Amino acid sequence: MKIIDNISELKKEIAQLQGSIGLVPTMGALHDGHKSLIDKAVSENENVVVSIFVNPIQFGANEDLDKYPRQLELDSKLCENAGVKIVFAPKVSEMYGENKNNLTLICPPYGVVDKLCGKSRPGHFDGVCSVVAKLFNLTKANKAYFGQKDAQQLFIIQKMVRDLNFDIEIVPCPIVREADNLALSSRNQYLTPSDRKDGLSISKALFNAKEMVERGIKQTRVIIDNSLKIMEELDVEYIEFVDKNTFEFQEEIDENTIMLIAARVKESNTRLIDNINL
Repeated sequence: MKIIDNISELKKEIAQLQGSIGLVPTMGALHDGHKSLIDKAVSENENVVVSIFVNPIQFGANEDLDKYPRQLELDSKLCENAGVKIVFAPKVSEMYGENKNNLTLICPPYGVVDKLCGKSRPGHFDGVCSVVAKLFNLTKANKAYFGQKDAQQLFIIQKMVRDLNFDIEIVPCPIVREADNLALSSRNQYLTPSDRKDGLSISKALFNAKEMVERGIKQTRVIIDNSLKIMEELDVEYIEFVDKNTFEFQEEIDENTIMLIAARVKESNTRLIDNINL
């Protein structure tokens, strides 16, 4: 396995690869959720590239860019053991030059980004799409692998690929949960024991909602009220229901409905997201 930190060397290595290329874009601090993406990519491609890049242009002014966990040595070992061919871990200046504030960006349609995570994180998805498009171009990947925990991100990237005719297949991968059902996230490292206990109420609310739907309750207002009671220890940012094919909000639940939650635990102020297909 090769660890590459510059674009020119990456291009040379990519040009020499034989067979299909799978890309797993990450910001590092790899966990079992990332490993599930890597394992799937390794099973479906002759070559796998994992990018490890904490992307500054997708962070807001008061977000956790500076403290986001960085552990390249551990991440590289996980990748090597999993059968990855290339880890691409560039510096910010390598990706964006000396002025990251004067870049050409890809801006997804406001109808998709001006809601949910995009509403509270303006410019976030511009940064996500721009770095992902750059990685698509640099790696010449045939397939790229994304987790379904970031449901809005996945939908936006799939739309970008369709709308801009990228010659790549996006492979959605299931949410990976810890034994207590907390959705895996690199930001889980921030959680205090108290935070973690409170954060579990998010998945409890989601699985309870699925049980309610299975009992025939289809009114979103009823499910929201019930979920808020379960998550009373959290600062809830949103509980929303969207159609998985359009990401339009829904008032009544049907076979295409995804329920999404974002909330902050109070002690560390860590923001957690999760979702479930109802």
